[in-house]
Amino acid sequence: MPSPRPPLAAARLQTDRHPAARPGEVSVELEVPFHDVDALRIVWHGHYYKYLELARTELLRSCGLDASDLLELGFGLVMIESACRYTYPLRYGERARVSAWLRDFKHRIFIRYEVRNLTRQRRSARGHSVLAATDAEGRLLLQTPDPIARRLAARSAPPR
Repeated sequence: MPSPRPPLAAARLQTDRHPAARPGEVSVELEVPFHDVDALRIVWHGHYYKYLELARTELLRSCGLDASDLLELGFGLVMIESACRYTYPLRYGERARVSAWLRDFKHRIFIRYEVRNLTRQRRSARGHSVLAATDAEGRLLLQTPDPIARRLAARSAPPR
């Protein structure tokens, strides 16, 4: 008999499905270009990371943390983990919405994603990425620096 999920993991799965539990969520929409599909006319799996990157960039920009902002603050961000689970294919010409939101940012910046196939009204993928802050010399920091954390906290605060 399989062991039951720990209560925290079950709660995390439930909240990830509920839009109200998506602090600071941003979305970008796109039409699948021909050059992103393979011989079967579906999006090659590696291109989903490009779509996640578009949403991540928009999320960080909305926090005032675009690349130039980070340089001005004297910090950098490096990708230390990423994952994508594919649930329904995107095809050439279909419309997609890629959403990104913050899950945590105390020690590292954990971003969740959802890719929705708007043409078929289905979720096509979900994923996450984890970024760590570095100082100006590229040394990994064990905690997200206050100037970055303050900007992320302002974006992820619940609406009043």
